[in-house]
Amino acid sequence: MSLSFFSLVTGLYVLHFSIALILVNKEVPQTRGMLYPRESETREVRSLDGIWNFVRSDQANPTQGVRDEWYAKELSKSRPTIPMPVPASYNDITTDNLRDHVGTVWYDRKFFVPRSWAKDQRIWLRFGSVHYEAYVWINGQKVVKHEMGHLPFEAEVTDLLSYGAENRITVMCDNALIQTTVPQGRITEVPNDGGMTIVQSYTFDFFNYAGIHRSVHLYTTPRTFIEEVEVTTNLSKDATIGEVFYSVSVNGSAANEADNVLHIQANLYDKEGVLVANATSDGKLGGKLQVNQVKPWWPYLMHPEPGYLYQLEIKLLATNDELLDVYRLKVGVRTLSWNSQQFLINGKPVYFRGFGRHEDADIRGKGLDNALMVRDFNLLKWIGANAYRTSHYPYSEESMQFADEHGIMIIDECPSVDTENYSQELLGKHKSSLEQLIHRDRNHPSVVMWSIANEPRTGSVGADSYFELVANYTRSLDKTRPITAAIAVPNTQDKAGRSLDIISFNRYNAWYSNAGRLDMVTQNVIDEAVAWNKRYNKPIIMSEYGADTLEGLHMQPAYVWSEEFQTEVFSRHFKAFDELRKKGWFIGEFVWNFADFKTAQSYTRVGGNKKGVFTRARQPKAAAHLLRKRYFALGRDLDQCSFPEDLFTYIADLIS
Repeated sequence: MSLSFFSLVTGLYVLHFSIALILVNKEVPQTRGMLYPRESETREVRSLDGIWNFVRSDQANPTQGVRDEWYAKELSKSRPTIPMPVPASYNDITTDNLRDHVGTVWYDRKFFVPRSWAKDQRIWLRFGSVHYEAYVWINGQKVVKHEMGHLPFEAEVTDLLSYGAENRITVMCDNALIQTTVPQGRITEVPNDGGMTIVQSYTFDFFNYAGIHRSVHLYTTPRTFIEEVEVTTNLSKDATIGEVFYSVSVNGSAANEADNVLHIQANLYDKEGVLVANATSDGKLGGKLQVNQVKPWWPYLMHPEPGYLYQLEIKLLATNDELLDVYRLKVGVRTLSWNSQQFLINGKPVYFRGFGRHEDADIRGKGLDNALMVRDFNLLKWIGANAYRTSHYPYSEESMQFADEHGIMIIDECPSVDTENYSQELLGKHKSSLEQLIHRDRNHPSVVMWSIANEPRTGSVGADSYFELVANYTRSLDKTRPITAAIAVPNTQDKAGRSLDIISFNRYNAWYSNAGRLDMVTQNVIDEAVAWNKRYNKPIIMSEYGADTLEGLHMQPAYVWSEEFQTEVFSRHFKAFDELRKKGWFIGEFVWNFADFKTAQSYTRVGGNKKGVFTRARQPKAAAHLLRKRYFALGRDLDQCSFPEDLFTYIADLIS
């Protein structure tokens, strides 16, 4: 044996051994509070959305603003500012090279706080999302630091505000991704015509939009207030009686007074505002509501009244029944269960038909856009989808609420994409992303599954122990939902599937594999799905398939990039799915993608990824009409839904 070979083998052994030692199951900080801001008798909410002032740092000197204390005064006193909308990604707003900026940027704005807010209450500052890392100051005083895009964070600012006067908020945002961020990336310094420049690279196939992506709120609470509400539900076997279990956490001085035993009055109202159940808890601040003749939460097209929601009213009362705080949230009553063959909701098997998606649009990037969100849900219902995956990061809280209301099932995915180079630091942040996600979304009836990664390198050394730790941690946070991950490695190489409850796989037959060969789709899909099931004996979902399609390009016979080709690719997959459905363990099909989206610049991408069945402007390509017929046909076959009147175009009245 040569010395070099011996060194290589030894090095690999040591690497494997060290990974096994390094990847220990350390504690992750637990999120507190973070209830969605809602007004009530005891709470006020004010939006800070609008036009902020904006400054970019020098790429070669990203920490200058901190060293020079730009946060201590108005940004315009340190650098010339430009207007920047919030919420929005900053990348596509200007006409210069801000799009590809790497490093830190700064925002600030002024706002007034009324004198009335100084009276016996607490004030909180909440961000829906800043990507990727955020530092926040109020009136020059540091308030909070948060790492992780697509998830909310907040801090109390009661003692930092000037009441009845003007205040200033300053935010520094850093978009840099490295091998220990979630998602991962690399920063390199490379030569250019002017000397050297900083380049951000990443392997995932969507643009790394950055900025204050979701709404910024100030909200008030009483001194002692409802900090957290956790809800779970159950149904009787005949689905006529529902149970709503609630648990409340309280923050404030009154919660610690021995002679003041706090209790909860919980009231449940139906859609018409009729009280259907109520209960008063003891000092444990939790309890159960029983709903007779319950209306369960059903997915779209599985029931004539999908997405039925009750309103849960939580009142926090002192010993003398003094009202301290009120918080309200929507509740859907449903059950989830799964086994080696099926996924069931309210005891009925589910067949998922939907999409992978992106929060992405022209100009505003990943910024929250209510008009776009409503349009997207109209299109989801028009096409007959009953589910989507939040690929590849948590979506806005507003979209989660919309999914609840419309009966759209969500596979809720954390921001871990193309996960590789496993380390203890990465594991900690990966787990933290899931903890924050589950804490935020645990009460949504639309969330039916957690996805712990997209296309992780699960064939790599250390992947088995890494994903076992991630999956087990996820189960420790929520045992009521199954766990999946969208896997792209061949099943023979995968080391993560044993830790999942449901296997999801991504594969692009006739595109990345055997490009253009429509005769190499159907059997390949069948064979791979069968192989995954044979190996793990778990339900199988095809979580991505598709083909890039340039709108308006038509070629007969079908040719790659044409609308005819996308239609044919879908049709060949449909044949495979129908064969697989007969086997009993194939439970879903997800097209990639719902709509075209922006990516990093590449000679393989013309303005971005074009695999959408809708354009980036949310208009249908030819395949959308085929997919609509497919999804509604499945709905009628499996769930006895009716066809829309416009599903089929009149052709002729044939008289023999």
